[in-house]
Amino acid sequence: MARVAFIEKTGGPEVIQWRDVELPPPGKGEVWMRNTAVGLNYIDTYHRSGVYPIDLPSGLGSEAAGVVMAVGEGVTDFAPGDRVGTFGPSRGAYATERNLPANQLFKLPDALDDQTAAAMLLKGCTAEFLVERCAKVQAGQTVLVHAAAGGVGHILVGWLKAIGATVIASVGSEDKAARTQKAGADHVILHKSEEIAARVREITDGKGVPVVLDGVGRATWDASLDSAAKRGLIVSYGNAGGVVDGVNIGVLARKGSLFVTRPTLFDYYVTSEERQAGIARLFAMLDNGAVTPEIGRTFPLEEAAAAHRAIEAGETSGSTILLP
Repeated sequence: MARVAFIEKTGGPEVIQWRDVELPPPGKGEVWMRNTAVGLNYIDTYHRSGVYPIDLPSGLGSEAAGVVMAVGEGVTDFAPGDRVGTFGPSRGAYATERNLPANQLFKLPDALDDQTAAAMLLKGCTAEFLVERCAKVQAGQTVLVHAAAGGVGHILVGWLKAIGATVIASVGSEDKAARTQKAGADHVILHKSEEIAARVREITDGKGVPVVLDGVGRATWDASLDSAAKRGLIVSYGNAGGVVDGVNIGVLARKGSLFVTRPTLFDYYVTSEERQAGIARLFAMLDNGAVTPEIGRTFPLEEAAAAHRAIEAGETSGSTILLP
């Protein structure tokens, strides 16, 4: 019997329910995976709350590490006992075990433990596509990273430094500032006591930055607009501080002919080749120490609601994982 989280309606963390499910044998092209660690990601809260509409009832979570228990017909790339990871797009990772398509799995390197994998896979590949495929950051460029102490932000800082960029990091506390500097940030802005755009202009001698990586949304939208250099790019990839809506594109002209994109991971990880290339790049960055995991908190799997409350309240830093 598998223990599985599900929601029947959208709302606060209290809508997360648990039930016992008897799994059938894996079907054609499927793998039966037992989870050993599950990643918590901010997108999980969007699915739960309805910010990102999903069909209901639904499972939650897309990222996990674990072991293959059995394989279905036609599966040749995996065998029972293989250590594997997944970051979606199928939801349902908040579970002790489940069946899922084999093409959403990949083998984990021996040097990568399960908890680190669950903390890094989705966030690491998100950092990869944001920096290298979407913004195409070049060595020597200066990049503003909002929420730089968060799960994705922490990885972004290390990734950007590894490719030769200068990093301006925006964080909310002295403690987070210290951790972000340790991760490699060149400049840190305490957004609760400093005006972000003014500090960015000061740091860049009035020019602004060519790239802004904004995982916060509405709360930092104006600061992003005012921090971007002429013909700069704002990559708005998250809504932790509210959804950016009602955008008047004329403001992009007034602020210096800016570019804005609202990307999602799976538009950049469409084909098997794109997925494998991104994962390989992440593993390489882990191997050479360019990015390092930071597991800030762990919760028992069935305390997922408490974990959601903590991440939404800004009480977490680095990555948070759920343990079955």
